[in-house]
Amino acid sequence: MAEAFLNTPPKTEELGAMTAENLRAAFAGESQAAQKYLAFADKARLDGFANVARLFEAVAYAESTHARNHLSVLGGVGSTTDNLKAAFGGETFEIDEMYPAYDAVARMQKNKQAATSIRYALKAEQDHQKIYEATQGIAATGSDIAETAVRVCPICGHTVIGDAPDECPVCGTAAQFFRVF
Repeated sequence: MAEAFLNTPPKTEELGAMTAENLRAAFAGESQAAQKYLAFADKARLDGFANVARLFEAVAYAESTHARNHLSVLGGVGSTTDNLKAAFGGETFEIDEMYPAYDAVARMQKNKQAATSIRYALKAEQDHQKIYEATQGIAATGSDIAETAVRVCPICGHTVIGDAPDECPVCGTAAQFFRVF
């Protein structure tokens, strides 16, 4: 019988090359499935199927759990300060390299909706980078950040600490629609 995780994710271990590659692929697949099911849930709720939406949300949570377990075994989850550094670096890559290249291709191919989606993501990644940069300094001292609401625009992902602007500066969504964390 398999050993239970006992309320903790599986731990990092030395992996064979094929197992590591399989877990990286599984992490990507599970992450994508979770996001897809959350989108399906939103659509089901809009269509008046609240219980179908709830089912999609539950399965998305399960898929996210699988992804987090795979990431843990791969060694992708470190200390809070290490995770902040990794997150900052990921945002830097997306801002400096990934999204500018994707935007150039979308524009060249005259894919306006794709260019909009890419622009939204790039702007939000810039928000995240600034927030992570400020947070790193605080966490490095062993302190937590202040208990302040984090608000996210549900259309473009614009992220702010504290109050939302009256209107999202990226996409124009009203403050009342921002999701509060």
